[in-house]
Amino acid sequence: MPARTPKLASRLPHVGTTIFSVMSALAQERGAINLGQGFPDFDCDPALVDHVCAAMREGLNQYPPMPGVPALREAVAAKIETLYGRRYDAASEITITAGATQAILTAILAAVHPGDEVIVLEPCYDSYAPNIELAGGRVVRVPLAPRSFRPDFERIAAALNARTRMIIVNSPHNPGATVWTRDEMLLLAQLLAPTDTLLVADEVYEHMVFDGAPHVSASSIPELAARAFVVSSFGKTFHVTGWKVGTVAAPAALSAEFRKVHQFNVFTVNTPVQHGLARHLADARPYLELPAFYQRKRDLFRAGLAATRLVPLPSAGSYFQVVDYSAVSDLPEAEFCQWLTREVGVAAIPLAAFYEGGFEQRLARLCFAKRDQTLVAALERLQRLS
Repeated sequence: MPARTPKLASRLPHVGTTIFSVMSALAQERGAINLGQGFPDFDCDPALVDHVCAAMREGLNQYPPMPGVPALREAVAAKIETLYGRRYDAASEITITAGATQAILTAILAAVHPGDEVIVLEPCYDSYAPNIELAGGRVVRVPLAPRSFRPDFERIAAALNARTRMIIVNSPHNPGATVWTRDEMLLLAQLLAPTDTLLVADEVYEHMVFDGAPHVSASSIPELAARAFVVSSFGKTFHVTGWKVGTVAAPAALSAEFRKVHQFNVFTVNTPVQHGLARHLADARPYLELPAFYQRKRDLFRAGLAATRLVPLPSAGSYFQVVDYSAVSDLPEAEFCQWLTREVGVAAIPLAAFYEGGFEQRLARLCFAKRDQTLVAALERLQRLS
């Protein structure tokens, strides 16, 4: 009989090629400057590479402990305590993950059962909803305020019920570039206090907060920390997104369940990279200097946008800038971003892609985590829109 591939019933029947892949492919095809995908086009600190190479040469190349190299977990616990005032036990409450995306999926798989509800605040990172669906949960979408992307606590309160297993909060926010205030985090704590709802605090841009404002970590608020998986990313912090190394801080009882799933979907994470990161964390300057580093890039980019008809929305954190293009075009967001890539030579991401079914506001997201010369070249092209 002829060879036959059996039909497969998709676990994610509504998921296709992401807009990020589509726009990056179009940018490459047209020779456009890619400000769509969120990754730097500059190198990391050479000292970090030296630390990793040294670990390799020292023979630190076999499996580490499943939760992560102890020295790295200790360094992460010390950093969180210094910055946010909460001491996590490195042995039982810090886990090293294969990036933040794996960390979020693992937290959801560990906590969410079929029929449970999980609140996501739209617009949001595109992995949240598929992760929830893979766990058999129901996605409950609560919109952030249009254009300001601030939380609407009346709507969040209305969405909470006995079936709500988890809420996912992202601050600094992708794509909206907003940062939750302490008052907003305290309001969240107040809402969740009488419930058994868990929190995934996606804080991968924690060191990219501008204009002197603080990052208010869920770990800094005891009422939230007690129910939270707090997720961070070395890839974002140290300009090494391709290394895919992140962290999860959570109370011991939550971490124990998290690790049950972690050991079977990843088991553990690249050993020499973990040792290199542990050594690099001995110097706090690289991440303490990150807000000023990215604020300068943000300001350079926003100053250049002033010579175009693109109107920048506030960018308080992350390395993204949302722009209003309504003075340039009446096209829907996806069509505008494709036109911008083909005709102007700059790739962007339509904000509608971060909403279920799309939500048209004539907004596009651009990334300024690029070399100055890349930003200047992109601005020169965008200034054709003046």
